[in-house]
Amino acid sequence: MKETTVKYPFLTKEVKIYEQENGHKIVLAYKEGGMVNVSSWIKTGSINENDKNNGISHFLEHLMFKGTHKHPAGEFDHILEAKGAIVNAATWKDYTFYYVTLPKGENDENFHLAIELHADMITDPVIPDYEMGAPFNVNDKNVTDKRERHVVIEEIRMRKDQPWTKVYNATNHAMYTNHPYKRDVIGTPEIISQVSQEEVMNYYRTFYSPQNVTTIIVGDFDFDEVLAKVKKEFNWGERPTPPERNILPDKPVQETVYIENEANVNSTFMMFGYLGAPAKDLKNIVALEMLSVILGEGTSSRLYVNLIENMDENIFNLLETENYSFRDGSNFFVQANINPQYKEKAIELIKNEIEKIKENITERELNKAKKKMKASFACEVETVSEIGESIGYYMTVCDDLVLAEQYIPICESITAEDLQNVAKKYLDINNAVISVLSPKSL
Repeated sequence: MKETTVKYPFLTKEVKIYEQENGHKIVLAYKEGGMVNVSSWIKTGSINENDKNNGISHFLEHLMFKGTHKHPAGEFDHILEAKGAIVNAATWKDYTFYYVTLPKGENDENFHLAIELHADMITDPVIPDYEMGAPFNVNDKNVTDKRERHVVIEEIRMRKDQPWTKVYNATNHAMYTNHPYKRDVIGTPEIISQVSQEEVMNYYRTFYSPQNVTTIIVGDFDFDEVLAKVKKEFNWGERPTPPERNILPDKPVQETVYIENEANVNSTFMMFGYLGAPAKDLKNIVALEMLSVILGEGTSSRLYVNLIENMDENIFNLLETENYSFRDGSNFFVQANINPQYKEKAIELIKNEIEKIKENITERELNKAKKKMKASFACEVETVSEIGESIGYYMTVCDDLVLAEQYIPICESITAEDLQNVAKKYLDINNAVISVLSPKSL
């Protein structure tokens, strides 16, 4: 078994990474206190889906809680929540993860029980037909089944009524040509209503292999004891090697793409979307995050001060920016909610602010952004859950926990010129998708 260590910022002990012969990685991180976090991150999400099974990763996430050969559906949650645990999971483009956060209990009894139940759920899900619900015609209004298939479809339908979801999905779909990132992670009612138990189990067996899984334990415990416990409880049996990824990153659009849709809304929702650097390209990722802070995060950001606070006209109700980091390239977004009559003017004002940041960034803005980002990074080690999520991101999306060690030094090293160069490289208006959701015409 291969062992490596990482000096994770703000933690008092080195993080240890163990890679077993079967490829399963176990990460142990020390955080003093009575709480522990147990999580497993699987390198699969919508990135491994196609037009026929889009949404299967998220559907499987729901179904993983529907029992094992040892524990029937509901027992996992019932036992752990009775111990004061928070039990949950999430699916995104590059990963799916499952976690338990709870008090260790007397003599670590709750902690050890959580490892046992968590390992059993990850390695031996049953996913019975009667928990999924039978396939059905999604247009049949007479179907009243309340099982998991219908729970997920209702979740999809609720999201479709959300204006920001509409704008994001239109932007996201247009930013990509062929890459699986273009699809909505949650899938479609048409696919979820028809996917079979056999398809779900085949997907599980294909991607939930030890080579694709990193299990992270965070808390105050004896490393050797917990390592032995995790190795014992994760019984993988015979699993196929996961298929190699042969997905090429998409290039940005080469001329501005403008999309406009209508909905029953009272104001106009708008999003600018750009493709950025891959997650492992830490210097460019940090620079994009810093640009996001300067441009549109908080009431002291440029967009807020220049286009909301100091404007004579009430054009914008909301203006903010975000950078999402993914394995095959990040997404930089500018989001706005505006008075409908100012749509064209709002677009030009946002364009101008993005162009201005390419030409001038003050030392005050740079230092303020660095301070905010370092503070945010420090906040991510305040709880066992946040530490687990941060480690999971670096291990799963970046394939390298050492990048966490490099984050603050890279942040400190970035200059105003670096930021201007990154803005020129990634925030070219010719590479932008602009999506608008307007009120329906009368």
